[in-house]
Amino acid sequence: MPNEPAPQAPTTDRLPVAVFTARDAFELSLREAKVYSSSTLVPKDYQDNVANAMIALNMAKRIGADPLMTMQNLYIVHGRPAWSGQFLIAAFNQCGRFSAMRFETRGDVNDAKDGTAGMRAYATEKATKERIVGPWVTWAMVKGEGWDAKNGSKWKTIPELMFHYRAGAFMVRTHAPDIAMGLQTSEELQDSIGPVDVTQTGSAEVVSAVERVKQQLHEKATGETVDKETGAITSDRPALALDGNAPPALSYAEVRDRIEKAKDRDTLDMAAGFIDGLPPQFHAELHEIVKQRR
Repeated sequence: MPNEPAPQAPTTDRLPVAVFTARDAFELSLREAKVYSSSTLVPKDYQDNVANAMIALNMAKRIGADPLMTMQNLYIVHGRPAWSGQFLIAAFNQCGRFSAMRFETRGDVNDAKDGTAGMRAYATEKATKERIVGPWVTWAMVKGEGWDAKNGSKWKTIPELMFHYRAGAFMVRTHAPDIAMGLQTSEELQDSIGPVDVTQTGSAEVVSAVERVKQQLHEKATGETVDKETGAITSDRPALALDGNAPPALSYAEVRDRIEKAKDRDTLDMAAGFIDGLPPQFHAELHEIVKQRR
């Protein structure tokens, strides 16, 4: 109809009744949770686990988000739930109370030597037309908190993306804490407790003592060792020469190891970038592995 009001984005005062506040809502959500828990499309933490699915449904209803999207972006890190950084930004943008989140940079965020370089998020509150800004995240903060010192830290490889995630999380936490519901992001937990393996199934697991034992067995079998501080892989075998000149920055074993252990497309692309630095006889094999990993 021409005079029908346009649909509006959900806000916290128009959200559905939370799962555990009324009997009817609980019984309806229980049936929903059984459906989700029986699906193979949800992460493994919710498959055949009605209780986890119920809790995720409750969180989705409270913030006005899609349940499946919530489950796919709510990771269990060392027994603690955590949002993905991109989900927190998306939830902020879709809550209907603010304009889309934007980011302001200062200096070159890819230059780790510039302590003042950083990023912050900003938006406009629709009700008051007031411009709101989040705290600055700078390289001085990153280094002071030791976020870039963890093994496998993404601050060393994709700092600009990490600045976006961290600045967005700070913005939500200071101006819309109800969206985060008091939870940290998976990136924040990774920076505070060490390497986190966010698997393709949507669950997140902290590198454990079992993994360290596997690593030691790998070292004995291959002659390769892993630096406990930097995570760099070295080999007892002599480095391969490149056209009779200086050896390449990474050996064949190191490049292949990075390709096989890449957990996402960005990391895989970076690992594949080292292939051209190896002798030509290795190119076809490694490019084929990259293709299969994709």
